[in-house]
Amino acid sequence: MKLCLLLNVIDPKIGGVMIMGDRGTGKSTTVRSLVDLLPDISVVVGDPFNSDPFDPEVMGPEVRDRLLKGEDLPVTTTKITMVDLPLGATEDRVCGTIDIEKALTEGVKAFEPGLLAKANRGILYVDEVNLLDDHLVDVLLDSAASGWNTVEREGISISHPARFILIGSGNPEEGELRPQLLDRFGMHAQVGTVRDAELRVKIVEERARFDKDPKTFRQSYLEEQGKLQDQITSARSNLGSVQLDHDLRVKISQVCSELNVDGLRGDIVTNRAAKALAALKGRDIVTVEDIATVIPNCLRHRLRKDPLESIDSGLLVVEKFYEVFG
Repeated sequence: MKLCLLLNVIDPKIGGVMIMGDRGTGKSTTVRSLVDLLPDISVVVGDPFNSDPFDPEVMGPEVRDRLLKGEDLPVTTTKITMVDLPLGATEDRVCGTIDIEKALTEGVKAFEPGLLAKANRGILYVDEVNLLDDHLVDVLLDSAASGWNTVEREGISISHPARFILIGSGNPEEGELRPQLLDRFGMHAQVGTVRDAELRVKIVEERARFDKDPKTFRQSYLEEQGKLQDQITSARSNLGSVQLDHDLRVKISQVCSELNVDGLRGDIVTNRAAKALAALKGRDIVTVEDIATVIPNCLRHRLRKDPLESIDSGLLVVEKFYEVFG
């Protein structure tokens, strides 16, 4: 689970993570703790869409107009934002609303940005995603696929960039996720309850230490956290130079083909995740071990479900991997 989250921070184009597991296994805690590891990004001061001052593709409409007029854009750096999507959120709160009265009286497009605007160039986290209303799922699907959010009200249309890493978590006992939404997640992590008694005791003791003195607890991990932040920053900057051999690409696609994975998302995500892992380890060449590490998480949720199959889908992927890669 932690590896999947780190790889998505290094390369957001992997397409997010779906985390499914038992109650009380630290899914939400792990995702929310990711905020402290996120690198800084450059944004235009005062812009609600976190517009990139150097890339028109992820600029809000107002910032793009100002750039076309030749204005100098004030720039600042800020942490990548993580936005929580509550289960009871309305469509207007998620997408944003248009002030019709202001549009009619003043003749301007008065737009009140929603959560998708806030999540642009950041992370959108949906806890208990399998309990989310279908109409909100459709909104997320559209925005995640296109990278844009369009609001249409009373003949007025406004579009803004909505490129975010989609992270969802849920308990499989509470219901399955729609296949269309599941396929949109780049990676899938399965979390189980820890069975080792010694490790369970250690987790309980660490939790008690945090409850007693949160400030001291955080300080005790500052050095390790700083090293991991530096590792992530270095991996993001070196990602473009990582090479994946053509023969390995062919074998990845062969695994996908023999597992009857629909579409090409599985191939693309596995290629990206393997490169991100190599960058995280400080290498510029992807190895077979890198692919073996990421491929179960990239493909397990894309296999067609057989109700009579008792073997975990992740194990099926691993078996096919070793069969193809030898």
